[in-house]
Amino acid sequence: MTDLTRREFVKSTISTALAAGFALAVQPVTAQTIHTDTTGLKVGEIQIPTAEGVIPGYHAMPSTGKKFPVVLVVQEIFGVHEHIRDVCRRFAKQGYLAIAPELFYRQGDVSKVADIGQIMPIVAKVPDSQVLSDLDAAVAWAEKSGHGNVAKLGITGFCWGGRIVWLYAAHNPHLKAGVAWYGRLVGQTDPLHPKNPVDLAADLTAPVLGLYGGQDSGITAESRAAMEGVLHAAHKPSKIITYPDAGHGFHADYRPSYNAKDAADGDKKLLEWFHTHGVAP
Repeated sequence: MTDLTRREFVKSTISTALAAGFALAVQPVTAQTIHTDTTGLKVGEIQIPTAEGVIPGYHAMPSTGKKFPVVLVVQEIFGVHEHIRDVCRRFAKQGYLAIAPELFYRQGDVSKVADIGQIMPIVAKVPDSQVLSDLDAAVAWAEKSGHGNVAKLGITGFCWGGRIVWLYAAHNPHLKAGVAWYGRLVGQTDPLHPKNPVDLAADLTAPVLGLYGGQDSGITAESRAAMEGVLHAAHKPSKIITYPDAGHGFHADYRPSYNAKDAADGDKKLLEWFHTHGVAP
């Protein structure tokens, strides 16, 4: 383990809890921030058993019925703060069981860090192998709960989480579909992050829809083209859609980067992608 000894981590799970509200680094949030109510839903914090102890997470699902399709919602660098929880509630309104595990739990509580520059070193300590294992644990929680139909398993994620979507689609052969919002495709590797999505494109076992902004200076047209080239050569059904006028974070309604028109279109395409590939209520 990275920052906690195994004994300390297991002991700390006795009081696992998600932070309330929005992460400090993104406040104040904008007036256009979307809030999805809980009418007709069952929502709240959950504790997800992993091989190394319990991690917190958030879930949302319809208050009646059972065996809902399962969607993993993967956080940005700000953790499972209010925006990610709201995305889970939006899925629940559509008939899904949505789960957002707190994937930085072992390394630190990024929601209480006001400076983005101080968040990045915490995130850099999170191994890809740990993230993929924790997502597997979230799927196991859904199945054991009796509420989730893991035969209809999808995943979506934003920014940092968008990259993870690509990785998970090459990791879990039972995944039906993924949607990656502006996740990095290329970059420097290291022992904790040994491969980029472009390195794994030929190994995808589930189709991924990538939603990207043409004005995103951090994810270039060249990197998108490189990914598309590998996908085409490997005859994979995944694809990338670029919104010419959108920048990075265009789905994040609580930030100035929000592009309502393109975010709404992306949400529509996400649901269509899930329905087409077997992740439908």
